[in-house]
Amino acid sequence: MKILVINPGSTSTKVAIFDDEQSISSKTLRHSREDLASFAKLTDQFEFRAKIIGDFIKESGIHPSELSAVVGRGGLLDPIPGGTYKITEDMLDVLRSAKNGEHESNLGALIAYEFTKEYGIPSFIVDPVVVDELESLARYTGHPMFKRRSIFHALNQKATARNAAAELGKKYEEINLIVVHMGGGISIAAHRKGKVVNVNNALDGDGPFTPERSGTLPLSQLIDLCFSGKYTLAQMKKKIKGAGGMIDHLGTNDAITVQKMIKDGDKYAELVYKSMAYQIAKWIGRMAAVLKGDVDAVVLTGGLAYDSGFMVKWLNEYVSFLAPVLVFPGGDEERALAMGALRVLRGAEEPKIYSENKLNDVISATSYNAN
Repeated sequence: MKILVINPGSTSTKVAIFDDEQSISSKTLRHSREDLASFAKLTDQFEFRAKIIGDFIKESGIHPSELSAVVGRGGLLDPIPGGTYKITEDMLDVLRSAKNGEHESNLGALIAYEFTKEYGIPSFIVDPVVVDELESLARYTGHPMFKRRSIFHALNQKATARNAAAELGKKYEEINLIVVHMGGGISIAAHRKGKVVNVNNALDGDGPFTPERSGTLPLSQLIDLCFSGKYTLAQMKKKIKGAGGMIDHLGTNDAITVQKMIKDGDKYAELVYKSMAYQIAKWIGRMAAVLKGDVDAVVLTGGLAYDSGFMVKWLNEYVSFLAPVLVFPGGDEERALAMGALRVLRGAEEPKIYSENKLNDVISATSYNAN
């Protein structure tokens, strides 16, 4: 069975065609800041990304009618359990409205569904970013008007955690891990016996700063800036996500460019890049506290995990005292998406159906209340 995989990211769209478990064609379609600058909203990128994905399919020599399914990266839905979900109109309405926020992953289901309408083949998402397995204590903040949400790189976090468990010779459900996904956004999660019980919400500005996100900022300074009259609401949100972090400091979200700057003697670039590692290490320490020090491994993944010369080296120096540091560079997201669809196509797993009538099942099950 042939499966088309669509994985939109902040600076690229990864596409692949699988024949059962085997990837037979794949490509990373990169988007420069100039490519995306003209789009006011992420959903405005739909036609741009859909066209280049269509070009990829033509180049692969596969006709859309040959596909058994199309699977896209899941987006900002309401909290739901992990698993493979059939793409429905209810789901698409939520993603189009961006009622839970804008994120590149919202485009995954929208584009996947578009490619299946004409040929009547099923479309799915797998382990979207809103997978919610938080323990009750993780939801509380210092004010009852605010609650913490589970939004993270669930797909890659889960797949990488299972790879790490296999390397340790154990089952994912038997061990405790701290998994660090380092890409355009950075999520750092405590995995306790197969459940992500705590994780920073990188989308909302929580956590370390990243190549293009500001991370947690000093609140009083942030509030003062919001009411300074210098910036609109949209501009302030852009400072948090899209134009913060390395972009604001160094003018680029490309870690390879920053690494070259450091090698060429740019001391400020080194300071900023190492500060990012420092903040990541601090958040790893927070998750170690959540797990009460019972940590089988710290797992590094995502694009920045390819940087063994700086980022991985610095993180080892800071956190290797906690547990062994395992490195799985990049991500296995395309395979994880394909395998989720394949399990359903083979009848090994029933597809879940997204329903707005059941959106609060996960939250209510934790006995957490917030106004």
